[in-house]
Amino acid sequence: MGNNKLLHKTSVGGQALIEGIMMNGPKGAALSVRMPDGGIDTQMLEFKHAKDKFKPFGWPLIRGLVAYIESMVFGYKCLMISAEKSGLEDIEESDENSSKLDKWLSEHLSKKVMGALTAVASVLGVLLAFALFFYLPTVTVNFINKLAGETLTNYRALFEGIIRMIIFVIYLAAVSMMKDIRRTFMYHGAEHKTIFCYENGLELTVENVRKQSRFHPRCGTSFIFVIIIISVIISSVISVAFPELRNQTLVWMLIKILILPLVTGISYEFIKYAGRHDNLLVRVLSAPGLWMQRLTTKEPDDDMIEVALAAFQAVITDDPKDDAI
Repeated sequence: MGNNKLLHKTSVGGQALIEGIMMNGPKGAALSVRMPDGGIDTQMLEFKHAKDKFKPFGWPLIRGLVAYIESMVFGYKCLMISAEKSGLEDIEESDENSSKLDKWLSEHLSKKVMGALTAVASVLGVLLAFALFFYLPTVTVNFINKLAGETLTNYRALFEGIIRMIIFVIYLAAVSMMKDIRRTFMYHGAEHKTIFCYENGLELTVENVRKQSRFHPRCGTSFIFVIIIISVIISSVISVAFPELRNQTLVWMLIKILILPLVTGISYEFIKYAGRHDNLLVRVLSAPGLWMQRLTTKEPDDDMIEVALAAFQAVITDDPKDDAI
Protein backbone atom coordinates (compact mmCIF):
# COMPACT_ATOMS: atom_id res chain seq x y z
CA MET A 1 0.00 0.00 0.00
CA GLY A 2 1.46 3.37 -0.98
CA ASN A 3 0.89 6.88 0.30
CA ASN A 4 -1.12 8.35 -2.59
CA LYS A 5 -4.46 8.32 -0.73
CA LEU A 6 -3.46 9.03 2.85
CA LEU A 7 -6.17 10.27 5.18
CA HIS A 8 -3.64 12.55 6.83
CA LYS A 9 0.10 13.07 6.74
CA THR A 10 1.91 13.13 10.05
CA SER A 11 5.05 14.96 11.12
CA VAL A 12 6.04 12.02 13.33
CA GLY A 13 9.46 10.70 12.38
CA GLY A 14 11.75 8.05 13.71
CA GLN A 15 15.08 6.29 13.59
CA ALA A 16 15.98 2.63 13.59
CA LEU A 17 18.37 1.65 16.38
CA ILE A 18 20.06 -1.46 17.70
CA GLU A 19 17.13 -3.79 18.44
CA GLY A 20 14.87 -0.78 18.78
CA ILE A 21 13.28 2.34 17.36
CA MET A 22 13.07 6.00 18.35
CA MET A 23 9.95 7.94 17.42
CA ASN A 24 9.63 11.73 17.71
CA GLY A 25 6.11 13.20 17.87
CA PRO A 26 3.88 15.76 19.60
CA LYS A 27 4.37 14.15 23.03
CA GLY A 28 8.15 14.11 22.70
CA ALA A 29 10.64 11.39 21.78
CA ALA A 30 10.17 7.76 22.75
CA LEU A 31 12.78 5.03 22.54
CA SER A 32 11.55 1.43 22.52
CA VAL A 33 13.99 -1.48 22.71
CA ARG A 34 13.54 -5.26 22.61
CA MET A 35 15.20 -6.37 25.84
CA PRO A 36 17.28 -9.55 26.28
CA ASP A 37 14.41 -11.15 28.23
CA GLY A 38 12.03 -10.60 25.29
CA GLY A 39 10.11 -7.67 26.77
CA ILE A 40 9.85 -4.17 25.32
CA ASP A 41 11.27 -1.23 27.26
CA THR A 42 9.93 2.22 26.30
CA GLN A 43 11.61 5.35 27.59
CA MET A 44 10.61 8.95 27.00
CA LEU A 45 13.53 11.25 26.17
CA GLU A 46 13.82 15.01 26.20
CA PHE A 47 14.65 16.47 22.81
CA LYS A 48 15.47 20.17 23.04
CA HIS A 49 15.37 22.20 19.83
CA ALA A 50 17.90 24.98 19.34
CA LYS A 51 15.23 27.11 17.67
CA ASP A 52 13.39 27.32 21.00
CA LYS A 53 16.36 29.21 22.46
CA PHE A 54 17.38 31.14 19.35
CA LYS A 55 14.53 31.90 16.96
CA PRO A 56 16.69 32.45 13.81
CA PHE A 57 17.55 28.73 13.96
CA GLY A 58 13.94 28.10 13.00
CA TRP A 59 13.99 30.28 9.88
CA PRO A 60 13.67 28.66 6.43
CA LEU A 61 17.00 27.52 4.89
CA ILE A 62 18.73 27.89 8.28
CA ARG A 63 16.53 25.36 10.10
CA GLY A 64 17.54 22.55 7.75
CA LEU A 65 21.20 22.48 8.81
CA VAL A 66 20.26 22.97 12.47
CA ALA A 67 17.74 20.12 12.34
CA TYR A 68 20.28 17.86 10.63
CA ILE A 69 22.92 18.48 13.31
CA GLU A 70 20.36 18.04 16.08
CA SER A 71 19.14 14.74 14.64
CA MET A 72 22.70 13.43 14.29
CA VAL A 73 23.59 14.25 17.91
CA PHE A 74 20.31 13.00 19.34
CA GLY A 75 20.32 9.92 17.10
CA TYR A 76 23.79 8.95 18.34
CA LYS A 77 22.60 9.31 21.93
CA CYS A 78 19.62 7.05 21.23
CA LEU A 79 21.87 4.53 19.48
CA MET A 80 24.10 4.25 22.56
CA ILE A 81 21.09 3.82 24.86
CA SER A 82 19.62 1.08 22.65
CA ALA A 83 22.97 -0.73 22.52
CA GLU A 84 23.17 -0.75 26.30
CA LYS A 85 19.55 -1.83 26.87
CA SER A 86 19.55 -4.55 24.23
CA GLY A 87 22.58 -6.14 25.85
CA LEU A 88 24.90 -5.55 22.89
CA GLU A 89 27.62 -4.00 25.05
CA ASP A 90 27.54 -6.98 27.44
CA ILE A 91 27.82 -9.38 24.51
CA GLU A 92 30.82 -7.50 23.14
CA GLU A 93 32.52 -7.40 26.52
CA SER A 94 32.07 -11.16 27.08
CA ASP A 95 32.94 -12.18 23.52
CA GLU A 96 35.60 -14.89 23.74
CA ASN A 97 36.78 -13.96 20.28
CA SER A 98 37.67 -10.41 21.33
CA SER A 99 41.23 -9.60 20.35
CA LYS A 100 43.97 -9.44 22.98
CA LEU A 101 44.63 -5.87 21.88
CA ASP A 102 41.01 -4.84 22.64
CA LYS A 103 41.20 -6.43 26.11
CA TRP A 104 44.57 -4.83 26.85
CA LEU A 105 43.33 -1.39 25.79
CA SER A 106 40.21 -1.60 27.96
CA GLU A 107 42.22 -2.77 30.98
CA HIS A 108 45.21 -0.43 30.78
CA LEU A 109 44.06 2.81 29.20
CA SER A 110 42.20 5.49 31.11
CA LYS A 111 38.82 6.84 30.05
CA LYS A 112 40.49 10.08 28.93
CA VAL A 113 42.87 8.21 26.64
CA MET A 114 40.03 6.11 25.28
CA GLY A 115 38.05 9.31 24.71
CA ALA A 116 41.00 10.78 22.81
CA LEU A 117 41.24 7.65 20.66
CA THR A 118 37.52 7.89 19.94
CA ALA A 119 37.96 11.52 18.91
CA VAL A 120 40.83 10.55 16.58
CA ALA A 121 38.69 7.79 15.08
CA SER A 122 35.90 10.31 14.49
CA VAL A 123 38.29 12.68 12.72
CA LEU A 124 39.58 9.84 10.56
CA GLY A 125 35.98 8.98 9.71
CA VAL A 126 35.33 12.55 8.59
CA LEU A 127 38.50 12.53 6.49
CA LEU A 128 37.48 9.23 4.90
CA ALA A 129 34.04 10.64 4.07
CA PHE A 130 35.72 13.71 2.54
CA ALA A 131 38.02 11.53 0.47
CA LEU A 132 35.18 9.32 -0.79
CA PHE A 133 32.49 11.90 -1.46
CA PHE A 134 34.47 15.03 -2.39
CA TYR A 135 38.06 14.28 -3.37
CA LEU A 136 37.55 11.02 -5.27
CA PRO A 137 34.69 12.27 -7.51
CA THR A 138 36.58 15.49 -8.34
CA VAL A 139 39.85 13.72 -9.14
CA THR A 140 38.05 11.05 -11.17
CA VAL A 141 36.20 13.62 -13.29
CA ASN A 142 39.43 15.59 -13.81
CA PHE A 143 41.13 12.44 -15.10
CA ILE A 144 38.25 11.47 -17.41
CA ASN A 145 37.90 15.04 -18.63
CA LYS A 146 41.56 15.15 -19.68
CA LEU A 147 41.19 11.85 -21.54
CA ALA A 148 38.11 13.29 -23.28
CA GLY A 149 39.95 16.41 -24.38
CA GLU A 150 38.25 18.74 -21.84
CA THR A 151 34.86 18.11 -23.44
CA LEU A 152 33.22 17.40 -20.05
CA THR A 153 34.24 20.68 -18.42
CA ASN A 154 30.80 22.27 -18.56
CA TYR A 155 29.20 19.13 -17.12
CA ARG A 156 31.69 18.29 -14.40
CA ALA A 157 29.24 19.00 -11.55
CA LEU A 158 26.77 16.54 -13.04
CA PHE A 159 29.36 13.78 -13.47
CA GLU A 160 30.75 14.37 -9.98
CA GLY A 161 27.23 13.99 -8.61
CA ILE A 162 26.73 10.73 -10.52
CA ILE A 163 30.00 9.33 -9.17
CA ARG A 164 29.03 10.43 -5.65
CA MET A 165 25.72 8.57 -5.99
CA ILE A 166 27.48 5.44 -7.27
CA ILE A 167 29.87 5.47 -4.30
CA PHE A 168 26.96 5.94 -1.90
CA VAL A 169 25.00 3.05 -3.46
CA ILE A 170 28.03 0.72 -3.31
CA TYR A 171 28.57 1.67 0.34
CA LEU A 172 24.94 0.96 1.29
CA ALA A 173 24.93 -2.32 -0.64
CA ALA A 174 28.08 -3.43 1.19
CA VAL A 175 26.92 -2.58 4.73
CA SER A 176 23.44 -4.03 4.11
CA MET A 177 25.03 -7.48 3.89
CA MET A 178 26.23 -7.28 7.50
CA LYS A 179 23.96 -9.22 9.88
CA ASP A 180 23.60 -6.50 12.53
CA ILE A 181 23.07 -3.77 9.95
CA ARG A 182 20.46 -5.88 8.19
CA ARG A 183 18.50 -6.20 11.44
CA THR A 184 18.68 -2.43 11.89
CA PHE A 185 17.35 -2.01 8.35
CA MET A 186 14.48 -4.35 9.28
CA TYR A 187 13.62 -2.06 12.20
CA HIS A 188 13.82 0.80 9.70
CA GLY A 189 11.16 -0.96 7.64
CA ALA A 190 9.00 -1.41 10.75
CA GLU A 191 9.27 2.32 11.46
CA HIS A 192 8.05 3.27 7.97
CA LYS A 193 5.25 0.72 7.95
CA THR A 194 3.94 1.93 11.31
CA ILE A 195 3.87 5.56 10.19
CA PHE A 196 2.08 4.57 6.97
CA CYS A 197 -0.50 2.59 8.95
CA TYR A 198 -1.30 5.66 11.04
CA GLU A 199 -1.39 7.94 7.99
CA ASN A 200 -3.81 5.57 6.28
CA GLY A 201 -6.17 5.89 9.24
CA LEU A 202 -5.98 2.21 10.17
CA GLU A 203 -5.98 0.74 13.64
CA LEU A 204 -2.45 0.38 14.94
CA THR A 205 -2.12 -3.40 15.01
CA VAL A 206 0.64 -5.74 13.92
CA GLU A 207 -1.60 -7.15 11.18
CA ASN A 208 -2.39 -3.71 9.72
CA VAL A 209 1.20 -2.50 9.93
CA ARG A 210 2.47 -5.63 8.20
CA LYS A 211 0.44 -4.79 5.07
CA GLN A 212 1.95 -1.32 4.59
CA SER A 213 4.75 -0.20 2.29
CA ARG A 214 8.23 0.13 3.76
CA PHE A 215 9.17 2.96 1.35
CA HIS A 216 8.44 6.43 2.77
CA PRO A 217 9.22 9.76 1.00
CA ARG A 218 10.28 11.53 4.22
CA CYS A 219 13.04 9.02 4.95
CA GLY A 220 16.60 10.15 5.63
CA THR A 221 17.72 8.14 2.59
CA SER A 222 15.54 10.35 0.39
CA PHE A 223 16.98 13.39 2.14
CA ILE A 224 20.55 12.38 1.28
CA PHE A 225 19.71 11.90 -2.39
CA VAL A 226 17.89 15.22 -2.53
CA ILE A 227 21.04 16.82 -1.07
CA ILE A 228 23.14 15.25 -3.85
CA ILE A 229 20.72 16.34 -6.59
CA ILE A 230 20.45 19.92 -5.31
CA SER A 231 24.23 20.03 -4.83
CA VAL A 232 24.64 19.12 -8.52
CA ILE A 233 22.24 21.91 -9.54
CA ILE A 234 23.92 24.61 -7.43
CA SER A 235 27.44 23.45 -8.37
CA SER A 236 26.48 23.54 -12.05
CA VAL A 237 25.26 27.12 -11.74
CA ILE A 238 28.50 28.16 -10.01
CA SER A 239 30.54 26.26 -12.59
CA VAL A 240 28.88 28.12 -15.47
CA ALA A 241 29.00 31.51 -13.74
CA PHE A 242 32.66 31.18 -12.67
CA PRO A 243 34.34 28.84 -15.20
CA GLU A 244 37.83 29.76 -13.98
CA LEU A 245 37.17 27.89 -10.70
CA ARG A 246 36.53 24.55 -12.37
CA ASN A 247 40.20 23.85 -13.06
CA GLN A 248 41.35 24.62 -9.52
CA THR A 249 40.76 21.29 -7.77
CA LEU A 250 41.28 22.36 -4.15
CA VAL A 251 39.30 25.59 -4.59
CA TRP A 252 36.50 23.71 -6.30
CA MET A 253 36.28 21.16 -3.46
CA LEU A 254 36.32 23.97 -0.89
CA ILE A 255 33.42 25.68 -2.68
CA LYS A 256 31.39 22.46 -2.59
CA ILE A 257 31.99 22.21 1.15
CA LEU A 258 31.07 25.85 1.74
CA ILE A 259 27.76 25.53 -0.10
CA LEU A 260 26.75 22.47 1.95
CA PRO A 261 24.78 24.53 4.53
CA LEU A 262 22.77 26.13 1.70
CA VAL A 263 22.28 22.77 -0.02
CA THR A 264 21.16 21.17 3.25
CA GLY A 265 18.75 24.03 3.92
CA ILE A 266 17.14 23.82 0.49
CA SER A 267 16.94 20.02 0.70
CA TYR A 268 15.22 20.21 4.08
CA GLU A 269 12.62 22.64 2.76
CA PHE A 270 11.96 20.33 -0.18
CA ILE A 271 11.50 17.30 2.08
CA LYS A 272 8.98 19.28 4.14
CA TYR A 273 7.22 20.30 0.93
CA ALA A 274 7.26 16.70 -0.31
CA GLY A 275 5.61 15.59 2.90
CA ARG A 276 2.61 17.83 2.16
CA HIS A 277 2.32 17.49 -1.62
CA ASP A 278 2.23 14.84 -4.31
CA ASN A 279 3.10 16.17 -7.76
CA LEU A 280 5.51 15.47 -10.62
CA LEU A 281 8.42 17.48 -9.13
CA VAL A 282 8.10 15.70 -5.79
CA ARG A 283 7.91 12.28 -7.42
CA VAL A 284 10.94 12.91 -9.64
CA LEU A 285 13.22 14.23 -6.89
CA SER A 286 12.00 11.65 -4.36
CA ALA A 287 12.37 8.67 -6.71
CA PRO A 288 16.12 7.96 -6.16
CA GLY A 289 15.69 7.95 -2.38
CA LEU A 290 12.66 5.66 -2.61
CA TRP A 291 14.61 3.28 -4.84
CA MET A 292 17.49 3.24 -2.36
CA GLN A 293 15.15 2.29 0.46
CA ARG A 294 15.18 -1.17 -1.11
CA LEU A 295 18.65 -1.35 0.45
CA THR A 296 18.15 0.67 3.64
CA THR A 297 14.83 -0.93 4.66
CA LYS A 298 13.98 -4.61 4.92
CA GLU A 299 10.73 -6.40 5.68
CA PRO A 300 10.46 -6.62 9.50
CA ASP A 301 9.22 -9.51 11.57
CA ASP A 302 6.27 -9.13 13.93
CA ASP A 303 8.50 -8.66 16.99
CA MET A 304 10.05 -5.61 15.36
CA ILE A 305 6.65 -4.22 14.42
CA GLU A 306 5.61 -4.51 18.08
CA VAL A 307 8.61 -2.39 19.07
CA ALA A 308 7.73 0.23 16.44
CA LEU A 309 4.14 0.34 17.66
CA ALA A 310 5.24 0.79 21.28
CA ALA A 311 7.42 3.77 20.36
CA PHE A 312 4.85 5.31 18.01
CA GLN A 313 1.91 5.06 20.40
CA ALA A 314 3.98 6.73 23.12
CA VAL A 315 4.39 9.97 21.14
CA ILE A 316 1.01 10.53 19.44
CA THR A 317 -2.15 12.12 20.78
CA ASP A 318 -5.77 11.08 20.31
CA ASP A 319 -6.29 13.79 17.69
CA PRO A 320 -4.38 13.29 14.38
CA LYS A 321 -4.51 17.06 13.80
CA ASP A 322 -2.00 17.55 16.62
CA ASP A 323 0.79 15.92 14.64
CA ALA A 324 -0.21 16.83 11.08
CA ILE A 325 2.43 18.24 8.77
